[in-house]
Amino acid sequence: MNNETAQQLIRLSLIHFRNYSEAEFHFCPKINCLAGDNGTGKTNVLDAVYYLSMTKSCLNPSDSQNIRYDEDFFVLQGEYLRKGEPENLYCGVKRGQKKVFRRNKKNYERMSDHIGLIPVVMISPADNSLILGGSDERRRFMNEVIAQYDHQYLNDVIHYNHAVEQRNALLKSPVFDREVLEVWNEQLIQTGNRIFRSRIGFCASLIPVFRQYYRQIADKDEKVELVYRSQLQEKDFSLLLRESFEKDRILQFTTCGIHKDDLLLQMDGIPIKRSGSQGQQKTFLVALKLANSDFIRQHCGITPLLLLDDLFDKFDARRVGHIVQLVSEDSFGQIFITHTGREHIETILKQTGCEYRLLETASGYLH
Repeated sequence: MNNETAQQLIRLSLIHFRNYSEAEFHFCPKINCLAGDNGTGKTNVLDAVYYLSMTKSCLNPSDSQNIRYDEDFFVLQGEYLRKGEPENLYCGVKRGQKKVFRRNKKNYERMSDHIGLIPVVMISPADNSLILGGSDERRRFMNEVIAQYDHQYLNDVIHYNHAVEQRNALLKSPVFDREVLEVWNEQLIQTGNRIFRSRIGFCASLIPVFRQYYRQIADKDEKVELVYRSQLQEKDFSLLLRESFEKDRILQFTTCGIHKDDLLLQMDGIPIKRSGSQGQQKTFLVALKLANSDFIRQHCGITPLLLLDDLFDKFDARRVGHIVQLVSEDSFGQIFITHTGREHIETILKQTGCEYRLLETASGYLH
C-alpha cells in the first residue's frame, strides 16, 4: 500500500457504547477479524469505526440510543495513522447535550468538516435496503460516497435539504409570500444543479468499475446496470419549479427536484429485486460497495477502511475465499471482518498470505 494513500486504525476505545461497558481493541494494518457468537457485539465494533469516520452510526440515527442501557453517555476514541501522520479522534455523546467531536484535541465547528478525513466503506446485511427500499435509500448511498471526497457536494446537500424544508413550510403557511418562495427556488436551483452534475459524473465513473467487480465475484458475465434517473435530465430545474407551482401549492410540498432522484439497480434491463436471485443480489451489492472503495481511493487520495459485516451469510466457502482474496490485494487497505465461525474464517485468512489478526468479541481476548 502506498504510504501516500494509506490509513490505519491502530487502537479503538469504547466506553458505554451499545453493549460495551468498556473495551479496547488493537488492530493490525491489513485484515482484522472479529469472531464470536451472534449478540456478542461484533457489529457494534464496526459501527464504532464507522461512527468515527462519518460522525454518526450506520445502524441507529439517534445518538442517544447508542448509549449503553442505564448509562448517561458514551465515548469513542480512535488512534490512527494517516499518510504516515498520527491522527487522534474523539466522540462523546451525553444525554440531552450536544455531541462533541474532536480531531487531535480540537473541536470541530461543523461535523460536516470531518467527513472524508478517514474515508470508510461498509458492507452489511442492511445493504439490502438499496435493492428493496425506496429511492431515498439510494440517494443516501450516492450522498455518502460523493461526500467523502467532495466537500462542496456535502455542503450543497445540506443547503438544498434546508431549502426544501423551508419551501415546504412556506407552501403550508396560510400567509404565502411569492417573493420568499423565489428566494428558496433560487437556492434549490443553484445547489440542485451542482448536485445533479456531481451525481451524473459519479455514476458514469462508477459503472465500469462496478461491472468489473461484479464479473470478478460472480465469475460470469451477466449484464448488470446502474441507471441514474433525475427529473433534471428532462427539463431545466427552473422550468420544473415554474410548471409544478400550482401542484405544489395544492399538495403543500415540493414535488420536483433532485430530492426525487433515483438510482436503478438492474440486471438484464430489469430491476434486480425482481430478476435477481438472492445470490445475485448479494453479489451485486458487494460489487457495488467494492467499486465505491476503489472510486473513493482514486478521487480522495486515501484508501478507505473496509468494513465487512456478516458478509458471508449467503455465500458458500468458495465464494467467501474469493472475496477475501480479492480485498486482500494492494488496491484495498485496512479491512475489518465479522464472522461467527473462527476456524472457518482463519483457514481463509491464512490462504491470503496477508497479515491478519483475530479478536474474540465474547471475551475481548486478542489472538
